[in-house]
Amino acid sequence: MHPHQQLVEKFYTCFGRRDWQGMIACYHPSVFFYDPVFENLEAPEVKAMWEMLCRNETDLSLTFSNIEADDEYGTCTWTATYTFSKTGRKVVNVIKAHFKFHENSIIEHMDAFDLWKWSRQALGVQGLLLGWSPVVQNKIRAMAKRNLEKFMKAG
Repeated sequence: MHPHQQLVEKFYTCFGRRDWQGMIACYHPSVFFYDPVFENLEAPEVKAMWEMLCRNETDLSLTFSNIEADDEYGTCTWTATYTFSKTGRKVVNVIKAHFKFHENSIIEHMDAFDLWKWSRQALGVQGLLLGWSPVVQNKIRAMAKRNLEKFMKAG
């Protein structure tokens, strides 16, 4: 197994245990993260995001598979199953992760998933009817960013 495959496996194994410190140890100090909800995050925000998610998710279940990696790039498919706290609704989010490696760590991490599909699960009828719209998607993003800023200020 390529060392970067082992690194990705370690990252998700730590995530499954809600070990945000172990996850962060897999990252380069200058890591950049992107996903459809939080969008562009720099290193301090990335670290805080994973800490916030690991501390706040009480029923997170995580699986990962199809880890591929070489000296520079990697991918992985992972699935997070949890209850969305704002609505109490169960979410099963299937995500394709893309990585760039530098100095034997993850320097770029981009997660891709269908935000409309996520919103249908998390928000119910509102997500089904309007989750595709930029207005609802931007509200989801704004809420996530507010929660992250609040978490960072409290820490």
